[in-house]
Amino acid sequence: MRAYRIAYDGRPFHGFQRQPTVPTVADAVLDALVALDLLADADGPTRPTPPGYAAAGRTDAGVSALAQTVAFDAPDWLSPRALNAHLPDAVRAWAAADVSEGFHATHDATRRAYVYHLPVSDLNADRAREAAVRLSGRHDFHNLTPDDTGTERTLDCTVEAGETLRVRVTAGGFPRQLVRRLVTVIRGVATGASVDWIDRLLSPDPVEGPGGVSPAPPEPLVLAAVDYPGVEFSPDPAAVAAVHETFDRQRRRGLAAARVAETIRDGVDD
Repeated sequence: MRAYRIAYDGRPFHGFQRQPTVPTVADAVLDALVALDLLADADGPTRPTPPGYAAAGRTDAGVSALAQTVAFDAPDWLSPRALNAHLPDAVRAWAAADVSEGFHATHDATRRAYVYHLPVSDLNADRAREAAVRLSGRHDFHNLTPDDTGTERTLDCTVEAGETLRVRVTAGGFPRQLVRRLVTVIRGVATGASVDWIDRLLSPDPVEGPGGVSPAPPEPLVLAAVDYPGVEFSPDPAAVAAVHETFDRQRRRGLAAARVAETIRDGVDD
């Protein structure tokens, strides 16, 4: 068994988990294994996966990852570099680790961390931090997820100010949409909502209608870390270089797009 760290730009994909009619990150990985003759090709609502196949998390459509982890029974020669030869540019394997036969990439993860980048133009960083402190600890987050079970969690939430407000949320696992709804709450408090709103959301009573919370957009969210005790991942130098090249190119495109927007904004007079 081997586990692979995989980074990806989530914007071209409809999430990680395979869906029959739309592109997903899981399909990109499985397609690469087919191209490497490690997996039989198949069409239809289901497709074969390698023995032991599992992933650390099912990121939503548009969500990116630094440390998505996929494990399966792989030959020794399958390095991250070899896997990258058949992956699209938006998906890059960059490290690998040998793991025990019973390893499960989902169930054996003890900690997951997500980072969300909020534009700072209209946000009060101190109020954002106050909201993050209120949301940290053990709570029942039933008002911040569509899930009916597994809503009681212990999490740590922090905010760092810079070019963006970096909201980092860490827990053993997350109900659906929890991180993005936490971000909506933090942004609301940072733009003037009362911190007492958080107490209402964390109370046993359901909060619906105007007081409810919708998820923040997915594109600024990154699965930043997944921890497995005793598992040491070895970066593949060639694969790491490919990650740097791919995402630096993406960064430059983003900067160019921002300058275009600034030119148009600044060139239009009142």
